[in-house]
Amino acid sequence: MSSSQLSTTNISQRITIAYTGAFGVLKHRLKQIFESVESLPDEESEGRAFGVHERLTVKYESKKHISLHWRSDPISDMVSDSVVALVLNIGREIPKVAVESEEATKTEEENNYKAEKVIHALLVSLFGENGKLVISVDGNVAHLDKQSGNVESENESLKERVRVAFQRIQNVVKPIPLSMS
Repeated sequence: MSSSQLSTTNISQRITIAYTGAFGVLKHRLKQIFESVESLPDEESEGRAFGVHERLTVKYESKKHISLHWRSDPISDMVSDSVVALVLNIGREIPKVAVESEEATKTEEENNYKAEKVIHALLVSLFGENGKLVISVDGNVAHLDKQSGNVESENESLKERVRVAFQRIQNVVKPIPLSMS
């Protein structure tokens, strides 16, 4: 009987992933998926590391990166794949605020046009339309200039009601813009 010269090897794997979110958020999301997510002492990452099912270690490397470490086997590989997928999905969920100025102008024009259409449709559905917006309630008449928001009416109560309704509609349709800084 002859013996073979087979040997076994343990493979340690490491992957670094771009992640700019809060490390605590990542840990919380992993706890929602996996039963065992435990903090690990680690001098290099100043205690910012945790283990997942005692198979995978997630380390905070910098404000822009995390790393995953595990010994290769089918179960650990599946756990690491799940964690990578979660990290990438969290990265997609973070809203991107940076907008190029040319696109911002085009988008702003489109948004203004859409907002004007919505405001017009809501006001027409509330008060009707006759060229300019003419609002008639209980025999009292108010005239609304939808461009300036000015309301003219002999009835102060109706005038104030139309002005407030118009402002609220505008605030919903045209919220406070984000600064471009």
